[in-house]
Amino acid sequence: MQCPYCNYKESKVIDSRHTDSKSIRRRRECESCKKRFTTYEKIETTPVMVIKKDDSREYFDGEKIKSGILKSCEKRPVSLEQIDDIVAYVENEINKFYISEIETQKIGEMVMDKLKDVDEVAYVRFASVYRQFKDINTFVIELKNILMEKGD
Repeated sequence: MQCPYCNYKESKVIDSRHTDSKSIRRRRECESCKKRFTTYEKIETTPVMVIKKDDSREYFDGEKIKSGILKSCEKRPVSLEQIDDIVAYVENEINKFYISEIETQKIGEMVMDKLKDVDEVAYVRFASVYRQFKDINTFVIELKNILMEKGD
């Protein structure tokens, strides 16, 4: 690894840590100038295409999922770490099966499945946008389903 300070081509690894399921943080020291710097190694994955409701396709973007979850969790006691965990879970599930395409419905179901365990209000908010609740009756049905599950 080339030193960002003196451009020397050799460095040694001082410390390695897993930052999430797909990257490793390495603390390095240049063997010439002795300055330290950090690098991140990320596993290269095959690009996944998301099939949208109108049959158009776009590249999978975990940041879009995170954005939707953040909106659902606004003013709720949900930490950024919990949100990042949900996004990482979805990304891992998609990559685990080595698929090249996935429908938005499946992604939404994975998010809702995890969000339901984290915060029920955020879950209902996410579901109302994702499932496009048309009226109050649809909303009430979803709430009844949650209450029935809690009664189990």
